[in-house]
Amino acid sequence: MPSSATFRGWAARVPSHFTFAVKASRYLTHIRRLDEPRQPVAYLMERASELGSHLGPVLLQLPPDMPADLDRLARTLEAFPRTVRVAVEPRHPSWYTDAFRQLLTERGVALCLADRRGPLMPAWATTDWAYLRFHGGRAQPPSCYSERALARWVDRIRDLWGPDPSGYAYFNNDHMGCALRDAAVLGRLLENDGVAVTRRPTITDEVLRVLTPPAR
Repeated sequence: MPSSATFRGWAARVPSHFTFAVKASRYLTHIRRLDEPRQPVAYLMERASELGSHLGPVLLQLPPDMPADLDRLARTLEAFPRTVRVAVEPRHPSWYTDAFRQLLTERGVALCLADRRGPLMPAWATTDWAYLRFHGGRAQPPSCYSERALARWVDRIRDLWGPDPSGYAYFNNDHMGCALRDAAVLGRLLENDGVAVTRRPTITDEVLRVLTPPAR
């Protein structure tokens, strides 16, 4: 867990509009596996609150070998302040039940829609804001998304949250600079489809040529 001073330093170095997404510690999600969550959540929020107005959503990414345990998840969600946006990314197929969906909806928690290889996730809008994670496409350069693949996500976003959505989209397919380019392409496609975008990176394919090493 980063120190309080580290969190304050991050907040001091970013523009006024910048928002940090915080990923809950592995101690809570992978070691404790959401068991007795009150103290780990309090510790997390004590540090994360140092971000002040820059604090955005908190992601609970659950272990891929952790089957559904709605009681533990409910206690964990209850430990978070109601003012904090929380998203949950389960990675075991047993989670995707009506009872799980109802818990997230009643609590106002987002189901993280993760584009990754593995169990297919249901496209549920459990709250009025979105949390999307793009783990890697199948285009070229490796890990990049094709425009067609991102266009399908534009349709999904509009269908689930309408033309004026609130939420966050993160790309961690940073190999070869794909994340930078793909974020810009998704923003452009959303705008072209009439979907409101707060800020769109003005990055082109030039970033791929800069970051991709020359062939030998």
